[in-house]
Amino acid sequence: MASPSKAGAALAALREDLVGDVFAPGDPGYDEARTVFNAMIDRRPAVIAQCVDENDVVRAVRFARELDLKIAVRGGGHSVAGSALGDGAVVIDLRHMRAVTVDPEARTARIAGGATMSDLDRACEPHALATTGGRASTTGVGGFVLGGGTGWLDRCHGLAVDNLLGVDLVTADGRRVRADADDDTDLFWALHGGGGNFGVATSLTLRLHELPEFAIALLLYRPEFGREAARTYRDVIAAAPDEASGAVLYLTAPPEEFVPPHLVGSLVCGVLLTYAGSEADLRKVAEPLLALPHEGEVVGALPYADVQCMLDDPPGMRNYWSAEYLTGAPDDYVEVFCARGEDLPVPTGTLHALFPQGGAIAAGPHEFPVPYRDAPWGVHPFGLWEDPADDERCIRWVRDVRADAQPWSTGAVYLNFIGDEGADRVVAGVGAENAGRLARVKRAYDPDNVFRFNHNIRPA
Repeated sequence: MASPSKAGAALAALREDLVGDVFAPGDPGYDEARTVFNAMIDRRPAVIAQCVDENDVVRAVRFARELDLKIAVRGGGHSVAGSALGDGAVVIDLRHMRAVTVDPEARTARIAGGATMSDLDRACEPHALATTGGRASTTGVGGFVLGGGTGWLDRCHGLAVDNLLGVDLVTADGRRVRADADDDTDLFWALHGGGGNFGVATSLTLRLHELPEFAIALLLYRPEFGREAARTYRDVIAAAPDEASGAVLYLTAPPEEFVPPHLVGSLVCGVLLTYAGSEADLRKVAEPLLALPHEGEVVGALPYADVQCMLDDPPGMRNYWSAEYLTGAPDDYVEVFCARGEDLPVPTGTLHALFPQGGAIAAGPHEFPVPYRDAPWGVHPFGLWEDPADDERCIRWVRDVRADAQPWSTGAVYLNFIGDEGADRVVAGVGAENAGRLARVKRAYDPDNVFRFNHNIRPA
C-alpha cells in the first residue's frame, strides 16, 4: 500500500495527465460517477477514471499499478452483478468511449469499449446490417461479447463471440495488445467467453450480417392459457427456420398502448416471436400462436434496432438475475415453468423467460469456452423491483426458478445472466475442460489478478 504522500502525488498527476475526468471520494460528482444500473450495488472506489481514449486507459492502469490498487472496468452497460465497481479499487470507466465504425463492404464494425448495443445497432441500421446483440439496447457491447453473447439473432448468426474478429486490449502492465486469429491467439481464444479477466477491452471488431428486414409477433395471454401458449411456442420453434427466435415470458402487464387497460398491472403470459426476415414469413410461422385466444398483440415489421429497445430496463431498480440451461423443454418442464410463472412477484418489473437456442448456436465452433452452446433451451429468471421490502421475495423467487430447473439442467450457464454465485458457477460458465487453460492465460496476462471484479478466473 502506497504512503498517503505518494498516493496524493500520483492522484494529482493522474488528474493532470488524464484527458477525461477523475473522481475520488469527497469530489463533487463522485457519488454520481459510482452509481450503477443495479440499485442494490453501493460500493466506494478509491478513484474513478473516466477515460476518453486508449491513452487514458493506459495512464489509469499504470496509476493503479503504481499504487498497488486493484482495477474494476466499467463498460457501457448494466454490470448487474456490480463488477464495474470495487471498494477501494480504481474504476476505469469507458462510457465516454462509444464510437462505432462500420465498414459496409467488409461487413465489419469496430466498436469502442464503452459503446452500448444501441450505439452498435443504430450505426449498422443504415447499411441493413446487424450482428448478434443483447436483448436490450442498453446492454454494453464489450462485456456482452467477451462473456459469450446471446440475443435475438444468435439462432441464425451465432453467438456474439462467433462473430468476434479482434480485440484491442490494455493489459495489467499497461501494454497495448491486439488479439485476433493471427496474434496473441491464446488470449483471443480466452476472450471468447472468459470475460474481463485479461485486461481492458478498448475496442472490439465484429463480423456483420445482412438484415434487410425484421419482424415480430408479441402476444399477450391470460395466465390460464400460459401452458398452451408455451407448448405452442416450443412446437413452433421446433418447426421454424433459424431466423425465428424469441421467448415465452411471464410478466406484469405494462401500461403500453397494445395492452388492454384491464390487464395493466396484472400477471400475463407473453410470447415474443422474433424473425430475421419479412412480416409475411413471420406470420406463416406465427399462425398457431395467433390462433390461440389472446388479449393483446403487436404483429408486423419493425426495425431491429427498435425491437432491441422493447425490453430495456430502467436504471435505478433493484436487480437479481440467474439462469439455467436445459436439456429440453418437454411438457413436464413447461408445467414447472408455468407454475413458477404464476408465482411471479407482481406488480414488479420481474420477468420469467424461457428462450430457445439451437440453429447456428449449436452449429458454431465448439473450441471456445462457451459450454452452454449445445443446450436447446434456457430459462432466465430476471428479478427487477423497486422497493427494498421486496428483496427477500424476489430473490427467493429467482432461486426457486433455478431449483425447479435442476432435473433438466445441463449444468452449464451463461455468465452474463448471473451475479456472484460462487467459483463453481464460474467454472460452469466457461466449462471445466477450459478452466485450466483460461487460468494459464490469466497468469500470462494478469498474474497478480488485478482484474478480479468479475466472474473471476484466478491465475495458475
